[in-house]
Amino acid sequence: MATHPPATSVPPSDPAIVADTGPQYGLTSDEVRRRLEKFGPNAMPDTGTHPLRMALEKFWAPVPWMLEAAIVLELVLGKYVEAAIIALLLVFNAALGLLQESRAQATLAALKSRLALNASVCRDGAWKTVLATELVPGDLVKLSLGEVVAADVTLTEGEVLLDQSMLTGESVPIEAGTGVKTYAGALVRRGEAEANVTATGPRTKFGRTAELVRTAYVVSSEQNAVLRVVRNLAAFNGVVIAILIVYALYLKLPIIEIIPLVLTAVLASIPVALPATFTLAAALGAQALAKLGVLLTRLSAVDEAASMTVLCSDKTGTLTQNALTVTTVNPQPGFDEAHVLALAALASSDGGQDPVDEAIRAAAASKPVSDALKLVEFSPFDPAKKMSEATATDLAGNRQRIVKGACAVVIGLAQATPTAAATAKELEAKGFRVLAVVAGPPAGMKLAGLIALSDPPRADSAALITELHGLGVCTVMVTGDAPATAAIVAKAVGINGALYPAGPIPDVVHPDQFAVFAGVLPEDKYKLIKAFQMGGHTVGMCGDGANDAPALRQAQMGIAVSTATDVAKSAAGIVLTRPGLIGIVAAVKEGRTTFQRILSYTLNSITKKTVQALFLVIGLIMTGHAILTPLLMVLIMITGDFLGMSLTTDNVRPSTAPNAWRIGNLTVAGVIMGLGELAFCVSILALGAYRMNLGMGALQTLAFIIIVFGNQATTYTNRTRRHLWSSRPSIWLILSSIADVMIASTLAISGTAMAPLPALLVIGTLATAAIFAVILDFMKVPVFRYLMIS
Repeated sequence: MATHPPATSVPPSDPAIVADTGPQYGLTSDEVRRRLEKFGPNAMPDTGTHPLRMALEKFWAPVPWMLEAAIVLELVLGKYVEAAIIALLLVFNAALGLLQESRAQATLAALKSRLALNASVCRDGAWKTVLATELVPGDLVKLSLGEVVAADVTLTEGEVLLDQSMLTGESVPIEAGTGVKTYAGALVRRGEAEANVTATGPRTKFGRTAELVRTAYVVSSEQNAVLRVVRNLAAFNGVVIAILIVYALYLKLPIIEIIPLVLTAVLASIPVALPATFTLAAALGAQALAKLGVLLTRLSAVDEAASMTVLCSDKTGTLTQNALTVTTVNPQPGFDEAHVLALAALASSDGGQDPVDEAIRAAAASKPVSDALKLVEFSPFDPAKKMSEATATDLAGNRQRIVKGACAVVIGLAQATPTAAATAKELEAKGFRVLAVVAGPPAGMKLAGLIALSDPPRADSAALITELHGLGVCTVMVTGDAPATAAIVAKAVGINGALYPAGPIPDVVHPDQFAVFAGVLPEDKYKLIKAFQMGGHTVGMCGDGANDAPALRQAQMGIAVSTATDVAKSAAGIVLTRPGLIGIVAAVKEGRTTFQRILSYTLNSITKKTVQALFLVIGLIMTGHAILTPLLMVLIMITGDFLGMSLTTDNVRPSTAPNAWRIGNLTVAGVIMGLGELAFCVSILALGAYRMNLGMGALQTLAFIIIVFGNQATTYTNRTRRHLWSSRPSIWLILSSIADVMIASTLAISGTAMAPLPALLVIGTLATAAIFAVILDFMKVPVFRYLMIS
């Protein structure tokens, strides 16, 4: 309710006049309704995606399209069991992806929760409390201690101390008086003021930040990799299927045989478990990181951590402690550090929210003096005078006046040495906030000393940056702070390089050009991330405040530190839950481990799909019939593709440099390995067809176990970039291989779902596959080295 005297008159209702007189009298209810209709509520629009649409989107992508086409063909042929199995695979992929849906809507919800719920506003000549969503441009509002500013405003009366760190990145609150603009989301630390609302809802600075978060989007390298692999396989296998159809027509096969042949070829070309494997590998990486205090909000961040080449780090609260600390005390003749701090503490508020006073009292408490003065009276900081003061008595009962405040003002109150002003300027040039303390009898005060405060670097920042440099990651500082302060902190933590000059961010930037970007707004950070990405870099962004949210969202790897706001944590892909930044290094290392596992599976998938498609062509040429049936291909998909997902647990060597998806080279390597496996498969099939004179049913079963055993052989050659015996496979990979071999062997020997084969032939084929793996492994090493598969 009203705490101010009500206005004596209600302003006229003409909108043009109200716009001018609102700040003086407040708006009328009729005018508020008109402006609500014009500008809308002081809230951001709900842009959430409907859950049903999110689910349907999982079925609209290249791999689901191929599976859906296969289901239709199976139904046309009346193969309902096979259609059901493929449908289950499709649903499995979709469900796994849906469970890990990104959290853009959570980011916007956190941004909304940051805004004030209520506001004190003058309406119809009286002060009242209304919902913050009801504010309109032109409203006269009151800002009080502890409140969150509900809209963008310009102060018209009074003085307040504003904490805008969540918006601007400045760690030190600012003194604000008449004519000063502040923004929705700022916190009032001290004082009271009246202000005129200038912008509401999405038009506020906070609203623009939310819009940047909503629209920020970058396709992850993982998504690109999946799409390019599927595209390459589809193009290759499309040609193979065309050849199959042409040759089948040349042989004058009946349509009833051609359709299953085409369906088998389609199934052979689908990397059905590839998206699920990417998700599973990232989930396992996320689980490992969680044990180290690193949480993931987007699983793709694991892959991006492996590829990150540039880390854009915010200064305040990220590289620094986000807490003012007394850094230097410069006592004048007749005083020492402890007494300067003791005097300053007397002129500081006790228990308030002023971070300067808190830092000084903490420093004084660490250096107590035995002859401390006794406080008689305290006058809090006056923004107009730029000083606070106290009256105290010494042990003899003499009254002393102590004044603490801005150097330019306070030094003039006392007798000071000629060098004091020069010392103060020197400290300010180094980025410190410098206060002067004078004390003594009211008629003869002396300069006691100078106190320099700063937001010091975190203890682990320099070590982190050094370790990241060793991993091939370049760190640049991006902050809203002043250039002088930013440059000093950068040097202290080991970020060496040029300071970007004031001006707009160019479209393309490279990290070797500039190391420090200071005085930047949220829009600038967002643009800088995009500029680095346009330069071909995979970018990580480390921050803690709402001002960092758009850049965190745009970056491939957004990182919110442990002290970050909910806004920053929701926008980021990675959230550090423990103090310090060592979690970033852990994320990079774990990301590179995960990348190697996904790389192995992708290479394995390309190899298998190449073999299976070409084997169908050669089998048709050799026998005049389809060498594999759709059912056998579905069994190969289940036993091979899904049991092969155990590669996500394999023991691998992370690389020492940022990883990159070289899909072209990877495809060539996979095709070469596939041709090697194809030679093995064709040799065994020729033996069965021409030496053992097996019937068509038995040849199809033989083709089935040849593919299964050959795929197992290439799994072990592909899993490491060195020789297959250079590292021990994981226990899950070994168990999945045993399961795959046992299932295939049992089905083949027992004749379940296929013609039976002699056990000796099955065992002999398995032994031959083991020998083939060793031979192929010797060919692999130089091929991988030449194609830079590492």
